[in-house]
Amino acid sequence: MITKADKNKARQKRHARVRRTVTGTTERPRLNVFRSNKNIYAQLIDDTKGVTIVSASSMEQGIDVEHGSNKEAAVKVGETIAKRAVEAGYSAVVFDRGGYLYHGRIKALADAAREAGLKF
Repeated sequence: MITKADKNKARQKRHARVRRTVTGTTERPRLNVFRSNKNIYAQLIDDTKGVTIVSASSMEQGIDVEHGSNKEAAVKVGETIAKRAVEAGYSAVVFDRGGYLYHGRIKALADAAREAGLKF
């Protein structure tokens, strides 16, 4: 039987494998996505300096969603992170899906960020 801990370990291994090649620079920061059972989070990270530039999550006051763990919440977080990134002067990013499959909430967040002005 496969447990949640086994699935999370597999995801962490996939993420580590992807992170070997995906790095954010000052010109093109990394858009990192983390998905929990209750919420979804996104960060724009400059790996050369080791700082988070902007972030957004479904837990924030301005993002009004009934459930923080559905596609609607992911779309709102994607729009918010893109708006904040453009305000900070970033239009091109590198997408880091965090070891998750590119479908569902991850895809919804990415598509919303693209529509709101980010290029990746």
